[in-house]
Amino acid sequence: MQDRPLYMETWRQLASDKSMVFLSGPRQSGKTTLARTIATQFANHLHFNWDLDKDKALLLKNPAFFQDINRKDDSPPLIAFDEIHKYRRWKNYLKGIYDTYAGSYRFLVLGSGRLDVYQKGGDSLAGRYFQFHLWPFTLAELGARRRSFESFYSDPLSVLSDDPGLADTWTQLTQLSGYPEPFLSGKKTFHEKWARTYRRQLIREDIRDATLLRRIGDMELLYDLLPERVASPFSLQSVGEILHVSPVSVAHWMKVFESFYLIFRISPWHQRMARAIRKEKKVYLFDPAHIPDPGACFENRVALELLRAVSTWNDRGWGDFDLRYVRNKEGQEVDFLITSRGKPFLLIETKLSDDTVSKSLVKFQTLLGVPGVQLVNRRGIYKSIQTGSLKTIVADAPRWLSGLP
Repeated sequence: MQDRPLYMETWRQLASDKSMVFLSGPRQSGKTTLARTIATQFANHLHFNWDLDKDKALLLKNPAFFQDINRKDDSPPLIAFDEIHKYRRWKNYLKGIYDTYAGSYRFLVLGSGRLDVYQKGGDSLAGRYFQFHLWPFTLAELGARRRSFESFYSDPLSVLSDDPGLADTWTQLTQLSGYPEPFLSGKKTFHEKWARTYRRQLIREDIRDATLLRRIGDMELLYDLLPERVASPFSLQSVGEILHVSPVSVAHWMKVFESFYLIFRISPWHQRMARAIRKEKKVYLFDPAHIPDPGACFENRVALELLRAVSTWNDRGWGDFDLRYVRNKEGQEVDFLITSRGKPFLLIETKLSDDTVSKSLVKFQTLLGVPGVQLVNRRGIYKSIQTGSLKTIVADAPRWLSGLP
């Protein structure tokens, strides 16, 4: 499980085309562990961590310090730079070593915050790297039943056979999150302690140090409000009134949360739709275990599975995909829409237990002309319904989600 074969496949593909690869994702999602697994494929390798004073001093004293490593053979070494984006001149530094050493070294750059949040000023790294994302565990990764991308893309409504173990894994992901440490502990009490420490460290240390924001207390209050607002269009105005701050401040703090992988948001789709909601995004958490509403918690869990899938497809170069939702001014909504190259591809609706096809799903399917999936949080459900030229399936969530490539 620790080898993360899903992400090793991505690494191998990207590294075969570029000598510098960026790996980004939430703190404690397993980036350093994955980097060490990758390093075992190299006879010569070195792991640099900017958070270690001795490593920091080494780079500042000798920017080409990695040339001093003792080699086992003459194969290209792997140099892993962990948290290098905290170095003020990191972009210029990486540009320089890439331009000088790309032919004789392989470089892996790891970042716990989104690396692009730091890309301000300095020379551009455009064209010098490929990037991929490492996410907390998802069912598709743990279940090891993923379909090929070609199979999924040609028939996204296919449902795998039932597997009793999937339901247990799904429950554990919901209760403990997909972060490796609490998930592998198998204990709710451990997750409670871990989640509280994780949030405090990320907001009070990482975010404060990187952004120099002063109102950290208000940011913590904002994050405390989010579990009850998951899966609904998020109003900056109403939340600002609760916190007694401007909507501009709320918008900025939400972007910071997003940049540090505390949350992610999806935008509404409005093309070819009259009276569609256009602005308000929906917010989801990377750790949904404390969402009080079961329906919202279920939707959040599904959102994490879809986010992982869509980001993997984009990272692997399989297309240009995006995750959206659809909602009109009458309040009719479908939870998710996957688009492919700017065009609707697949609608996904979530229901806790209702296996009757949602009227909103049928409406937007007809409007957009795409197939639909209704996922329910109840085992043993699988229905296939044809309406004109469009097909809809109703299936228990683990069976369909475990097949996502």
